[in-house]
Amino acid sequence: MWNIPNLLTAFRIVLIPFFVLCFYLPVPWAYIAAASIFAVAGATDWLDGYLARKWQQQTKFGAFLDPVADKLMVATALGLIVEHYNVFWITLPAVVMVCREILISALREWMAELGKRAAVNVSEIGKWKTFAQMLAIFGLLFNLDGLTLTIFTGFLYVAVILTFWSMVIYLKAAWPEFKKA
Repeated sequence: MWNIPNLLTAFRIVLIPFFVLCFYLPVPWAYIAAASIFAVAGATDWLDGYLARKWQQQTKFGAFLDPVADKLMVATALGLIVEHYNVFWITLPAVVMVCREILISALREWMAELGKRAAVNVSEIGKWKTFAQMLAIFGLLFNLDGLTLTIFTGFLYVAVILTFWSMVIYLKAAWPEFKKA
């Protein structure tokens, strides 16, 4: 159970309090430190999946823990960003993303209970959504303004569009089961 990929996943969860602490430190480099921790978490997210596949160490525990670690880190980061910027054009996409994650997590759990979990596995669009979301969050953690704020806010909206797109794909895949329910 505690192979290197799963340890990397658990490490992402352990990083969360340090991430929050760094964000609130009363020092000029606090936002850079928080963004750096978020980047490390993102890198370990990629690395744990890569190693699990390469070393054939995929486990049921890892399949459970990996999305939990991702969602905990992303929800925490979005909460910090929403509080920091305190504007509706940041808050709205953040709320949409968190709500989508809750909906899709519940959908996957329900489909798993029906023995149809594979129908709602992560899609290619979902992977692009995650990339755009991570890039947006990373950039917005820097306490930006001007053009850079606009650029990373743009990535946040790209992530929201991909969030809806991937959600539609997952709901469409589950639709036959909804009709039976």
